[in-house]
Amino acid sequence: EVQLVESGGGSVQAGGSLRLSCTASGFTFDDSFMGWYRQAPGNECELVSLIRRDGTTYYTDSVKGRFTISQDNARNTGYLQMNSLKPGDTSVYYCRADSRPWIWSGRLTHCRTALGYWGQGTQVTVSS
Repeated sequence: EVQLVESGGGSVQAGGSLRLSCTASGFTFDDSFMGWYRQAPGNECELVSLIRRDGTTYYTDSVKGRFTISQDNARNTGYLQMNSLKPGDTSVYYCRADSRPWIWSGRLTHCRTALGYWGQGTQVTVSS
């Protein structure tokens, strides 16, 4: 059974930092794309960042220069380092993994209902 388990969410003040982790079991990241989506109540599910098999990365404009995605294949764990957090970053963050490049839409109606493997989500709350 494939599982993705996120951790590292929490509550911080604006300007603070958090590091999210996504650990996979029954699945390996080294032949897959791995990414982070987020969804706040009433909003679409937004692709925040993605790391491709060749190591290239994508960031949505609102997080460029503040967030960094990485993965440690030896630990089968992906990370999202989030610095200079803003209240607008408040959301539930989900990791997703899949080897098919065409499924990685920038926006989905709901997280976790699309193809691929998804974590359960972790809440990030940024207060002003």
